Amino acid sequence: LFKAYLSSDNIYTCQNCGTHFSRQDDLISKAFVGRHGRAFLFNDVVNVSFGPVEVCQLTTGTHITREIFCIGCTDYVGWRYEEAFEESQKYKEGKFILERAKIIKEK
Repeated sequence: LFKAYLSSDNIYTCQNCGTHFSRQDDLISKAFVGRHGRAFLFNDVVNVSFGPVEVCQLTTGTHITREIFCIGCTDYVGWRYEEAFEESQKYKEGKFILERAKIIKEK
């Protein structure tokens, strides 16, 4: 199993196994909601595997998403936006949601 190890002052990791996911510099917004409460939007995430493509009706409209899972422990950690149908939501395409309940910020 190959894992990427990130080098940064602040890194978001899996709360279950400590696998690195993203850097503070890739955090776009903390103002999102996921299945387990608060969720963060990131520009880039590593060390995840992808579930199948799904059409989801979210509070901001219809999106095509894929669930993401930690490659270290296989826990569900969030999703990736594949496509947004509302023009105002297009900025999310290719971006990642990490559920706050599933991550830890390491300094």
